[in-house]
Amino acid sequence: MTGENKKRIYLSSPTMHGEEKQFVKEAFDTNWIAPLGPHVNAFEEEVASAAGSKSGAALSSGTAAIHLALKLAGVKAGDVVPVSDLTFSASCNPIVYEKAVPVFIDSEPDTWNMCPEALERALKMYPHIKAVVCVHLYGVPAKMEELTGLCERYGVTLIEDAAESLGAVYRGRMTGTFGKFGIYSFNGNKIITTSGGGMLISDDEEAVARARFLATQARDPARHYQHSEIGYNYRMSNVVAGIGRGQLPHLKEHIARKKAIYEQYKTAFSDIPQITMNPQNPQGEGNYWLSCLTLEEDCDVTPAQIMDALEAENIECRPIWKPMHLQPVFRQYDFITLRGKGEGLGADIFHRGLCLPSDIKNTPEDMENIIRIVRSQFRL
Repeated sequence: MTGENKKRIYLSSPTMHGEEKQFVKEAFDTNWIAPLGPHVNAFEEEVASAAGSKSGAALSSGTAAIHLALKLAGVKAGDVVPVSDLTFSASCNPIVYEKAVPVFIDSEPDTWNMCPEALERALKMYPHIKAVVCVHLYGVPAKMEELTGLCERYGVTLIEDAAESLGAVYRGRMTGTFGKFGIYSFNGNKIITTSGGGMLISDDEEAVARARFLATQARDPARHYQHSEIGYNYRMSNVVAGIGRGQLPHLKEHIARKKAIYEQYKTAFSDIPQITMNPQNPQGEGNYWLSCLTLEEDCDVTPAQIMDALEAENIECRPIWKPMHLQPVFRQYDFITLRGKGEGLGADIFHRGLCLPSDIKNTPEDMENIIRIVRSQFRL
């Protein structure tokens, strides 16, 4: 069989369980199809409760949640916002929406997340910073003790981009609850999904109420349509929230399966010294959203070679995120690294790494096939 005729194995696709249909059916049966509704209210309460936060605002995307968090933090045109460099562009785009200035902070090797020392350098270089956006990359908690300490010392609002890390914990607390604001994504490839959507959480209930107001076109409480400020069409629909309510009870189950996939890869490649799996934070427990590997610098095999071999068998894999300071659209912004004038640690990880198929529906045969293909690229 040619690759295109073989079973498709995905990087990380949605996994439905059945309860989702019941909640969606309820939305149809009650005609709550328009945005907002009882499922939205319940999903906000359920996610906030699961995370250990006081309140949440269900929104159209994680990107929308970051945007509103920046506005709630008072970020305006010209303000500098340090942000993780090794991430997806959605972590940074909302900064530019507000005509603020992103400053990209390099990774540290222990978790691949924002380097606290590099952040402190940025905080010293740029006075009057209002907000920092740190990312929990691939579901691995960042060094939150150091990062929160720095933000408190410098009087800066910390926004946690936990889009990839719902359910991950650091020292017993779920990611997304350490900063003033946390954001989650329920995009189709995330640990649980609503097909598309996100949430802003915070212990500041007034701020979350303000987010809901801004996300509903900032309509003033008047009988007629009146607006005193600019708003956004960012609220989640009742149908989408119903999907999320059906997914949320399976979060721990999904994490357990993702962890098993990571551990299987780690064991399978343990005799190949050129391969290192992405690190986990010993101070917490990640959600293992994606299993990633890096190759040693002197390795004869390249990430592209492995990806080509997998894709030839109809198996989806991806490169590591390309760091933001290397993106053409962000080339004019500053990049802070402890590695002198070089491209930084994140760029090194990008050049030497790849994301392995991490779909929780992978069968034992699927996993054996993926592992066999990767191992076949090495001289063993």
